[in-house]
Amino acid sequence: MRVSLVILLASASVSLAFTSVPTISFIKRSTLNTVARNQINTNQRRHGGQICLGMAFESTEEVELDVEERFGKCIESIKRNLQTIRTGRANPAILDRVQVDYYGAPTPLNQMASISVPNSQQLTIEAYDKSVTVDIEKAIIESGLGLTPSNDGTMIRINIPAITEDRRKELLKQCKAMGEDTKVSIRNVRRDGVETVKKMEKAGDIGEDESKGSQDEIQKLTDKFVKEVDSVVSAKETEVMKV
Repeated sequence: MRVSLVILLASASVSLAFTSVPTISFIKRSTLNTVARNQINTNQRRHGGQICLGMAFESTEEVELDVEERFGKCIESIKRNLQTIRTGRANPAILDRVQVDYYGAPTPLNQMASISVPNSQQLTIEAYDKSVTVDIEKAIIESGLGLTPSNDGTMIRINIPAITEDRRKELLKQCKAMGEDTKVSIRNVRRDGVETVKKMEKAGDIGEDESKGSQDEIQKLTDKFVKEVDSVVSAKETEVMKV
């Protein structure tokens, strides 16, 4: 009898130890944002770093965070591209899109050489592998940047000519074109986000009110980043027009 009682008491203790008591937690929105962003990053890793329309999001907040992150990448991209537009002053960034044929493989120039700015009107380029100096010179000439490199066998010098009025107008068109391309990318991201939210509503994962609220939030983000594109392009246009 005593042995049975001990066994019953031990069983009851084990049962209580593994019984979880429901609790109600109040979580800050900032914490939810972090959790959602971590989930997005996990999803990206599962899909090779890519976000696709068919990916299953667990909440509209995740969708909005993904949209905002992709908008940010659009802004980073146009800033990099605008740096490659020369403005009459020496800037190594104008060579960022120059690709050199390195043993049959197109390779960014800035990975093959050090680029220096000895003065405001000149760039100097020194290849890490001296044997490809001629290839670098050829790539610059064929890049369409309108630059004339001077190669002394070990170093390439580029004198940055003053920009003519006609050339300035052409560069302004390039700035505007880059801005419009970025806006198209932003609108595509917006479309993906809205379609994802609508699919969640159709699947019964969210209600109509939450769906509408999320779509409105995505539109607000879209408007915000489109304005940022305009601001970035306007700043570059001012730089181009500066004599």
